[in-house]
Amino acid sequence: MQTLSSLELKSIRGNYRLKVGDFPSHPDDVLQIPSRDSGRTIKAHVYRSKANKKPSPVLINFHSSGFIIPLHGSDDEYCRYIAERTDYTVIDVSYRLAPENPFPAAPHDMEDSIKWVLNRPQEFDPSHVAISGFSAGGNLALVACATVFPKGTFRCVIAFYPPVDLAKDPGLKAAPDPSGKPIPPFVARSFNQCYIPADVDPKDHRISPCFAAPENFPNKALIITCAYDSLAPEAEALARKIQAVPGNHVVHRRMEKCDHAWNLTTKEGTPQEQAKKDAYALAADILHL
Repeated sequence: MQTLSSLELKSIRGNYRLKVGDFPSHPDDVLQIPSRDSGRTIKAHVYRSKANKKPSPVLINFHSSGFIIPLHGSDDEYCRYIAERTDYTVIDVSYRLAPENPFPAAPHDMEDSIKWVLNRPQEFDPSHVAISGFSAGGNLALVACATVFPKGTFRCVIAFYPPVDLAKDPGLKAAPDPSGKPIPPFVARSFNQCYIPADVDPKDHRISPCFAAPENFPNKALIITCAYDSLAPEAEALARKIQAVPGNHVVHRRMEKCDHAWNLTTKEGTPQEQAKKDAYALAADILHL
């Protein structure tokens, strides 16, 4: 497989960032979480539950990005939905993007933001910490559970259409339903090359959580996949592995007639809009368990 030059990676990044629309967000608060790097902070949006419990259950969310596209704020609707329908405060975390900041920058920001939450037991209930993410953010959520933090840290994990095997060439991946618009293999391949340095093994569990031991994941998990998405089979295989661990409760739902990241562009009255409502309701339900 041909390795792209630094200039080519930056060109890819620029082209896709120009295509990103505006996702206005309306959080209740904006945090600047200290990072491990002196003088740098990690931006996070806060959505407060009307239950106003102290300490509050907390859901830490990571947005989609392909690891290169700035989409912090695109999960505003989901975060507000969870805050309004559960007792959970939602913290929607940004993270550094490639190729300027390749792996392990994003996992480091994920780890630092979670540690910040865990170090505030008077504000956030340490027995009710959950984690979620969309696409690349779902990858980070699964990585946090399986490789970075010990078993029991998270009450549950919620992952929407996550890439979990970045070692497999995208050209070898196929959507369950080929009639949609899956991510073109050359696009997925270029995203992966932006994120993963040439000297790093893509089977590293912090990159491809499908290779982590299934017993490391939380006992409760929700994994949402899309029928038109070539990433669905690998995420569904991981769901089955986690479910096979005795005592685990895994909910998996494949959304029919839905492309990758379908929830960001739904139109009212469509099957895709209903699928989004169903997916968000499943997230609220598993948090109630």
